[in-house]
Amino acid sequence: MSWLTDAHIHLSDDEFSKDMPFILNCMDKLRIRACCVSVDLRSSKKTLDLGHQSNLILAFVGIHPEKASSNDLEPVVNLIEENLKYISGIGEIGLDKTYVSDADGFKNQELVFHKMLSLAEKLRKPISIHSRATLEEILAILPSYSISGILLHWFAGSKKQLKTVMEREYFVSYGPAMLYAKDKQVLLSETNPQRILVETDGPVKFSRCFGFKVGQIAFLPSVVFCAAKVLHTKYDDISKQIEQNCKHYLGV
Repeated sequence: MSWLTDAHIHLSDDEFSKDMPFILNCMDKLRIRACCVSVDLRSSKKTLDLGHQSNLILAFVGIHPEKASSNDLEPVVNLIEENLKYISGIGEIGLDKTYVSDADGFKNQELVFHKMLSLAEKLRKPISIHSRATLEEILAILPSYSISGILLHWFAGSKKQLKTVMEREYFVSYGPAMLYAKDKQVLLSETNPQRILVETDGPVKFSRCFGFKVGQIAFLPSVVFCAAKVLHTKYDDISKQIEQNCKHYLGV
């Protein structure tokens, strides 16, 4: 049985704090690693602490677009540069107009995003991108940077956008929503198998078959089983492919 990697989960969120010993034990038993993403300075520090606790935690440090208006940019940049050997990637970073009320707010998001991208390029780290309703803007920005591991997490673009993403050899990840969302299954079926990653994005809650429960890393095998069904292949085969993809993404 191969290992799996949750490509995007917020284990540093307070929702998981009291259950971390159980979660780490579960990860060990299920043979799952996690790219633990951050959203601000506080969560970035907590993510690094979790990485020190377990080698199953791959620390991603960054500023989420919702937090772009905070004063965390300089402290987070310093944190990254001071802890480079403990950091696997930069994230969660990106753009999202739902968190701003005017053009100036979006410009500030872009400023923070560009700084994070520049840092990832300089330090040769992969990135995990939030692109809700801003995929076109993000696709216009990314060619300006030379970053080998680019993940568009929770991919929800159009087929045309997916084609562009595949041509550029970016990675896309699909999560628990794929089990009941036909549009996600269609996108997966048209994704290059070598560019597929899986995630849970916990503590996001999921409807229908998950009963609005907080996203758990234990959901990940179900996502892989669904991917195998959609792609008409075996669970073992797709899980091995996804892990190969993840190694490529992480540059390991």
